Amino acid sequence: MTVLGIIGGSGLYEIAGLQNAEWRSVETPFGAPSDALFTGTLDGLQLVFLPRHGRGHVHTPSSVPYKANICALKQLGVTDIVSLSATGSFREDMPPGDFVMVDQFIDRTFAREKSFFGPGCVAHVSVAHPTCKRLSAMVSDAARQSGANVHDGGTYLAMEGPQFSTLAESRLYREVWNCDVIGMTNMPEAKLAREAEICYAPVAMVTDFDCWHPDHDAVEVADIVRTLMGNADRARSTVVHLAKGLAAQRDVCPCGCDRALETALITAPEARDPEFVKKLQPIAGRVLN
Repeated sequence: MTVLGIIGGSGLYEIAGLQNAEWRSVETPFGAPSDALFTGTLDGLQLVFLPRHGRGHVHTPSSVPYKANICALKQLGVTDIVSLSATGSFREDMPPGDFVMVDQFIDRTFAREKSFFGPGCVAHVSVAHPTCKRLSAMVSDAARQSGANVHDGGTYLAMEGPQFSTLAESRLYREVWNCDVIGMTNMPEAKLAREAEICYAPVAMVTDFDCWHPDHDAVEVADIVRTLMGNADRARSTVVHLAKGLAAQRDVCPCGCDRALETALITAPEARDPEFVKKLQPIAGRVLN
């Protein structure tokens, strides 16, 4: 069965027609998630919403409990994640208000735990193609139906934050590394979703041009919030259209996202730490048992 998880801002769950809606507190072996999770049913599809920064925006990009967030979604049966986030743009043709269906990342974060696995049970998953093409294509179609100007494909530079880029950094990412958008939250989210065998489709909602643009030499929070408010309606509409398109009966993912761990475990069974293996059960029980 398909269960759609939505990670994003606090207002995304305010969708007309959502039935059996309730907040659910979830505890995970990796601690508490950013907030309670808001669950409901839309057009027969079960939805789970997670405010990434918590209601009221209490978490910085570095303090978001990424492992607990992904684990909580997994524990509630989520099979597909759509991640919506604010980003800066490095491209004139990707102006504020546009949606970019990210398909690649450059991870420049350094203060975050990036794997569920570790000493006692080691695993190496492939993130050569870190997003789900099947799910991303469906989200792209839904976003267009919502009226958004959508770009299919783009490289997301994940920075640590919470400060915005220096001008030298912005020029490096744009001119040398050929990135398309910049944000602070999709890593290690995408890597953890892959380890949890959950399909992951990130939507970069452009709010500004970063500081490389001669007419935008500094990023202002007020401008970002103003653009985000404009994007919010399209984001909610995207979720509604996506819910109508996703089949409630889940098929095997053609990208292999739901089987990512089958060749990833490297620690011999007899050498695995039993307590750590117990902690990993919500994430990797399918292949550990």
